Amino acid sequence: MENFGTNDSNKELMEETTEERSDAESTQEQEEMKTEPSEKATPQADVQEPIENSEEVQEPSENSEKDQEAADASKAVSEAADASQKSSAASEGGKSAGQPGESMDSMMDMYEESFKRFEEGEVVTGRIISMDKDYVLVDIGYKSEGQIRIHEFQDESGKLVANVDDTVDVMVEWWDDEEERVVLSKEKAAKVKVWEDIKKAYDEDRTVDGVIVNRVKGGFSVDIGVQAFLPGSQADLRPIRNLDEMVGNTYTFKILKYNRKRSNIVLSRRAILENERDSKRASTLATIEDGKVVDGIVKNITEYGVFVDLGGVDGLLHITDISWGRVKHPSELFSVGDKIKVKILSLDIERERVSLGMKQLTEDPWLTAAEKYPIGSRVNGKVVSLTDYGAFVELEEGIEGLIHVSEMSWTRKVRHPSKIVSVDDVVETVVLDIKPDNRRISLGMKQVVPNPWDIISEKYPVGTTIEGKIKNITDFGLFIGIGEGIDGLVHISDISWTKRIKHPSELFKKGDVVQAIVLDIEKEQERFSLGIKQLHEDPWETVAERYDVGKEITGTVTNLTDFGVFVEIEEGIEGLVHVSEIGKEKIKTPVGKFNIGDVITAKVMNINSQERRIGLSIKRLEIESEQSLLSEYVNNTGGTTSTFGEILRENLQGKLDEE
Repeated sequence: MENFGTNDSNKELMEETTEERSDAESTQEQEEMKTEPSEKATPQADVQEPIENSEEVQEPSENSEKDQEAADASKAVSEAADASQKSSAASEGGKSAGQPGESMDSMMDMYEESFKRFEEGEVVTGRIISMDKDYVLVDIGYKSEGQIRIHEFQDESGKLVANVDDTVDVMVEWWDDEEERVVLSKEKAAKVKVWEDIKKAYDEDRTVDGVIVNRVKGGFSVDIGVQAFLPGSQADLRPIRNLDEMVGNTYTFKILKYNRKRSNIVLSRRAILENERDSKRASTLATIEDGKVVDGIVKNITEYGVFVDLGGVDGLLHITDISWGRVKHPSELFSVGDKIKVKILSLDIERERVSLGMKQLTEDPWLTAAEKYPIGSRVNGKVVSLTDYGAFVELEEGIEGLIHVSEMSWTRKVRHPSKIVSVDDVVETVVLDIKPDNRRISLGMKQVVPNPWDIISEKYPVGTTIEGKIKNITDFGLFIGIGEGIDGLVHISDISWTKRIKHPSELFKKGDVVQAIVLDIEKEQERFSLGIKQLHEDPWETVAERYDVGKEITGTVTNLTDFGVFVEIEEGIEGLVHVSEIGKEKIKTPVGKFNIGDVITAKVMNINSQERRIGLSIKRLEIESEQSLLSEYVNNTGGTTSTFGEILRENLQGKLDEE
């Protein structure tokens, strides 16, 4: 439609519209004449009837709808012209002569706009004019309002999130020509806008924000207005152990690719993190240097140390550089995400390796250790570690001393320190030696108390009879508890003067209370010797008085050897019948001729009390018996006068003399 530039043109148009208006009015009058009286009683019906039944009034034409619109337009223009003339007459001096034309242009544009029909699928901006329980009516500048179902304006709880007069973007879904209404959609408009934003972000290499909705195969489902896919490899710079921790969180992503037809969008968070890391790395490497103290965030914890993020650059804080003291595992002191202060120990820019230290932030405690812990001083500490050879005691952070197993007790033979102390025990010790250069301190526990060996000789001099309980039995003797943590040893040879003992358990058992005599005390070797047999006299000292040489004795065979027979002549006293003294006839061994337990008679040949030996002879006893018989025979034949008898007696007497 042309603009109305002057008043003349307005007048011409007014005349044309007036004529058209007269024709329309005459037609309306004719129609009214045809109507029934009852219909004239209702003005509203009179007005609408010509519109609904226009075919009865005038000949139907192909452009009847356009004609009606033209008539309406003429009426509107006429009314606008009248308003313009009145406005012009009221103005002073004919000023603003062009304003009525401009007003008409604006009104005509608005009118044309009301008949403008948007394409289906087109997104337009509208204004909410009313809401009911089912629909929201939106004015989009058309002659009739658009409808949107109410659920599109409700949140998850069913609450409305829109108000009348709110501006909203909608999409034209379809036109209902019969009911002259248009169906709109806010959700579809939003999706269209999202895809437009996605395209724009992709083309301009911008980022988008989204919420990770849930886990799917190979990655995550992300809501960025539409569903998108985040591969697991693109979720972070490093593999994520617990993927569920990311669900429900909002992140910023980069669009790697998209396909609108397939509704396929692939995102990446890693690309953004890499860009941030590269930017931070360049900035950090330009500012750090050896010896500089910096702040960092614990990124990862291992057995050998902690990786610290210094701002795009990762540094290693080794476990040995965490503390001057002992650290079993870095996780005891740190957690991922902790903010810590560290010192740059070494920097390799080419390889991007940074060594960090934390203990270097404080002074080395060993520099003043010799002054704080002089030799001979008593100190308390906590047991932090046990080994086969001793216990390590922490005197303060960074300073540990060793208590060797040999320095734990004066009297006990400590095989393992766990028999005396446990980890975390607080113990009192004495400084035995200190070497700050080697970071070593030797400590002793037994030195805290007096050495019982210094007083044991005064308390139990040699020859003292003591009484104690058998604590242990070995192959070589008995250990008897004396007191003060000292055990005395009764050697197997000091158990009995006379008995042959193969093992002490033949006579004693653990826990028996026995008496013994102190035989010897060796303080340097920490030995305390006892004897049980010394409680009684040695029977060998008087054996010579009880058994004269040449005396005939009777005893029991206790042992047989190739060189002789052992015969017990009293309890604990044995004599030996040598193989050469068994009989006149020479034999190689007595085994087989005698049995253990046989009772035999022999003659005492010699006695050696010092060597505890008694020599016996069966042969000598037999010879003496024969001599006795011959002597008796000779004596009985003394009165014979026969020459032969005298000769025989002389021969026998000579033989006896020779023997």
